[in-house]
Amino acid sequence: MPRPYWIAQALACEDAAAAPALEGDTRAQLCIVGGGFTGLWTAILAKKAKPELDIVVIEADVCGAGASGRNGGCALTWSTKFFTLQRLYGDAEAVRLVRASEQAVLDIEAFCEAHGIECEWRRHGTLFTASAPAQVGASDAVVAALRERDASSWTKLPVEEVQRRGGSKLHLEGWFSPMAATVQPGKLVRGLRRVALQLGVRLHENTRMVALDDGLRVEPAMTAGAAGTAVVRTPRGSVTADTVVIAINAWMAGTFREFERSIAIVSSDMVITEPAAAQLQASGLDGGISVLDSRIFVHYYRSAADGRLMFGKGGNTFAYGGRMLPVFDQPSPYRDDLAARVKRFIPELSDVPLAASWNGASDRSVTGLPFFGRLRNRPNVFYGFGYSGNGVAPSRMGGEILSSLALGIDNEWTRSPLVRGPLGKFPPEPIRFIGSIVVRDAIRRKESAEDNGQAPSFIDTRLAKFAAAAGKADKG
Repeated sequence: MPRPYWIAQALACEDAAAAPALEGDTRAQLCIVGGGFTGLWTAILAKKAKPELDIVVIEADVCGAGASGRNGGCALTWSTKFFTLQRLYGDAEAVRLVRASEQAVLDIEAFCEAHGIECEWRRHGTLFTASAPAQVGASDAVVAALRERDASSWTKLPVEEVQRRGGSKLHLEGWFSPMAATVQPGKLVRGLRRVALQLGVRLHENTRMVALDDGLRVEPAMTAGAAGTAVVRTPRGSVTADTVVIAINAWMAGTFREFERSIAIVSSDMVITEPAAAQLQASGLDGGISVLDSRIFVHYYRSAADGRLMFGKGGNTFAYGGRMLPVFDQPSPYRDDLAARVKRFIPELSDVPLAASWNGASDRSVTGLPFFGRLRNRPNVFYGFGYSGNGVAPSRMGGEILSSLALGIDNEWTRSPLVRGPLGKFPPEPIRFIGSIVVRDAIRRKESAEDNGQAPSFIDTRLAKFAAAAGKADKG
C-alpha cells in the first residue's frame, strides 16, 4: 500500500536503507519503543546529555511511518491552551509551559540548522482566525490573559491583512503569532533518525514490540527478565534494558489495557494539491504561514515549499475501543469534501487538481494535552502520549521530559505535573463510540448552520460543548 504523501516524498529523497530488524537478544541501558518524533527526540537528548549511554530504538515500521511523518506539518505552541493549562496545573506552571512550547519551536529550528536537516522549515508564524461570525471574539479572552502575564506573542491584525496573509476572504478576524513554523514532517523525522544514528543510537526498524516482561503484552506471556531490568520482546528477539520508554502514541490504547479509556482515536484527513505557485501567489498564501480557524474541528492549511497547498480537517473517523482501523492507512474517504472546502476557502485553486489525500490516527486525551508517567508505577518503564493533534513542536518537550525521566534527572520537567499520568477518562465502550458519533454529527450541523449565517439548534449547541477538550484537529 502506498505510504502517505509526506513520508513517501521524504523516503524518495534519501538513499538510506531501512535499519535492520532485530535478530536475537541484545542488552541496552535504555530501550525506546517507537521511532517517531517523541522517541527520536528522547534518544537524541538522552545521548547528548550522556554520550556513553547505550540506547536501542525499535520501530514497528520505518521511522516516520506513523503520525510523525503524516501530520499537517504545523509546528504550533500551547499558547491557545493557556486556560486549560491554568485550570489543570496552576498559573505559574501554565505560563512556564506556554513559554517552553515557544522555546521548543526555536530549539527545533536551531537543531535543524546545526545538523543540516533540510526539512523545509519556515518560521513564518501562524494565523488563528474566525471563518464564521459565531467564531468572532473566540480568542480575545485567552490573548488578554496571556498579555496580563507578559506571555503573549499574539497581535490582532486588520481584517484586510488577515484575508491577505490567509489567502481567503472567508476570514472575518485574525490573530497572528510569529512563534510558529511549517515543516515537511517526513523530512524532519528522517533527519532526526540520521542524527540519532550519527550519535551512536542503535536502531532496528520493522521491529515491533510484542510483549513487555511485566505481563502487559500483545501476545501470550513470555519469560520475565532479570530483577531491575525490563525485557522488550520482538518477533525474532528481545531487548533487555535498565530503562524503557514507550513512545507509540495512538497505539498505546490498544497495547496497554490501563490506557483503554485515556485517549480516543480519531482521524485527521488531509489533501495536497498539485503545484500551483502562481495561484497561491495570487491568493496571498505563498509563504510558510499556517492558518487555522476557531471551530471545534478546525480547518488548517498552509502552502508547501514546492508551491502546493496542504489542507486538512479533523474529527472525521472515530475508532471503537482504541483499535487502529485500516482506513487510517488509506487515502482519505473525505477527499471530495476536503476538495470542496479548498475551493471555498481559496477560489484561486478551483481548477488545481489534488495530488494526494491521506489520513491518520490521532491520540486525543481528555484534556487535549499529552501526559507522561511510569507504567503502572514501575520505576523503570516510562511513557508519553496524548498530543491531541498538536505534536510537532510539543514532542520536542516530550523528549525533554522522557529523557530526563529515563536519566533520573531532577529538573523542571520531571517535577512538572505533566508527569502525573492521564487526567480523566473517557466513558467505556460502547458509550464512548456512540457518544463520539452523536457529538461529531451535532458539531457538523452546528458549524454548517453557522457557515450559512443561521442559528444552530439548541441541542446541537449543547452537544458540541462535550467536544471542547478533545475536538481540535490534527494539524501538527
